[in-house]
Amino acid sequence: MTSAATPYQFDYVIIGSGSAGSAIAYRLATAGQGSIAVVEFGGSDAGPFIQMPAALSYPMNMPYYDWGYKSEPEVGLAGRSLVCPRGKVIGGSSSINGMIYVRGNPLDYDHWRDAGADGWGYADVLPYFRRMETSHGGELPWRGNDGPLHITRGPRDNPLHHAFVEASLQAGYTMTSDYNGYRQEGFGPADMTVWKGRRWSTANAYLKPAIKTGKVRLFTRTLADRILFEGRRAVGVRVWRKGKYHDIIAQNAVILCAGAIASPAILQRSGIGCCDTLQDFGIEAIANRKGVGKNLQDHLEIYFQVACRKPITLYKHLNPVSKALIAAQWLFFKSGLGASNHFETLGFIRSNKNILYPDIQFHFLPVAIRYDGKAPAAGHGFQLHVGPMRSKSRGHVKIKSSDPNAAPEIKFNYLSHPDDLPEFRKALQLSREILAQKAMRPFYGHEIQPGVNTVMDKDLDAFIQTQAESAYHPCGTCRMGAENDPFAVVSSDCRVIGTTNLFCADSSIFPRITNGNLNAPSIMVGEKAADHILGNPPLAPTNDRPFKFPNWQSKQR
Repeated sequence: MTSAATPYQFDYVIIGSGSAGSAIAYRLATAGQGSIAVVEFGGSDAGPFIQMPAALSYPMNMPYYDWGYKSEPEVGLAGRSLVCPRGKVIGGSSSINGMIYVRGNPLDYDHWRDAGADGWGYADVLPYFRRMETSHGGELPWRGNDGPLHITRGPRDNPLHHAFVEASLQAGYTMTSDYNGYRQEGFGPADMTVWKGRRWSTANAYLKPAIKTGKVRLFTRTLADRILFEGRRAVGVRVWRKGKYHDIIAQNAVILCAGAIASPAILQRSGIGCCDTLQDFGIEAIANRKGVGKNLQDHLEIYFQVACRKPITLYKHLNPVSKALIAAQWLFFKSGLGASNHFETLGFIRSNKNILYPDIQFHFLPVAIRYDGKAPAAGHGFQLHVGPMRSKSRGHVKIKSSDPNAAPEIKFNYLSHPDDLPEFRKALQLSREILAQKAMRPFYGHEIQPGVNTVMDKDLDAFIQTQAESAYHPCGTCRMGAENDPFAVVSSDCRVIGTTNLFCADSSIFPRITNGNLNAPSIMVGEKAADHILGNPPLAPTNDRPFKFPNWQSKQR
């Protein structure tokens, strides 16, 4: 083992400056409990590619900001290997994501609690969502109004937004004024992590204010190799920085917040994981935790695209002159089309009767375009990003080497459960039904994809297998659960089971994927974990009763 240079000394060392890590740094710093090191392999988030909301397709496709992970070839996706963007920059994936803010459904968290994550039911986590938010437009008292994370809504001034919601009503569904409030089920305005025209990442909301306290030192361009132990006690982190190894010593705790891909890989390199995996690479076992890297989940989605009969979509701005004008207005005034992510309307429905809460999510976008910024057709269009929320398929993350520069093996096993394709087909069929309503007729030209001839089950299945894309929501690989659960990695107080002084807090600890985009619950995990790390009593549970469809056993809508 290469010897390390003179070590750095801190009270706390946080690995990862992303959604949870930045929140934890802020709470530790403002509590005044000691010195804090934050280790981040990426660098600065300065510049319009990250800070301008409408430029969201750029940073997630730039190696400077993205780890560049790819899945193994997926049998269920016709052998395709999907990209898995993860933020390599301060703010982590909150600095390269689509800025869509969805807490998840209240019953997601009750499922966490019932699966062994004691103290993580909806009544327990709602106070942390409130603590972290300043919501501009959400329903009080369900929402927070004095937290560091500003949540706003887009103008929704394109007539397609109104037409789509009206079509959902004509199809028998309901509006919701705030899917993050009392009622998730329905269609309505989307929340986004944008404030004063800028991406409001956790770097802006949490990390930079934490650094200003003088308690936090940020180590950028610093690669976490492994966690250092004395016996089973975590005492620091070995990192690669400026051409040599350094040890960053933690007097009180090491806090792993590297995300659903990197966190299990770092644990495995550190001797925490399945002994067979560790032995393959000559790694001494500290704790035999079979669940490390298991339980990998994600959301798949289809871009359901329709040509628009009227020239009112964002397609008219996909030219160099318009882009330059939009950029100029944003640079000088932080306003205009550059100040929105344009995912300004969302919907959540149940796919069938006898389903307790929504299992399909819709993102509506007034342009037909891919996440990489490429338009599929030379003309006006609009699209739904649609897919099931609770696939039963599970994958894994496993190191291929003890070298921290080597990407791990990532296999999602997409569409491997027999329920997956029928659930996806239903999502597409319900999408067609909504888009066929009267409100959409003035705008509906023709179906770009899947295409009007893609109707039979076998044809829909083939389309899904060849065209479905990741929604970039990996989670679950260091699952939280009861300490006597052999596949749990993290206990309910976010401690890594089998060790002391080591915590893990990010989307990897989710027992099951939540209903919607994952940034909001990832930040909440950081907020709640901070209290566990500090030894504070958790915030008092609430008695708020969210909406539940009264006739869910007999009606789909």
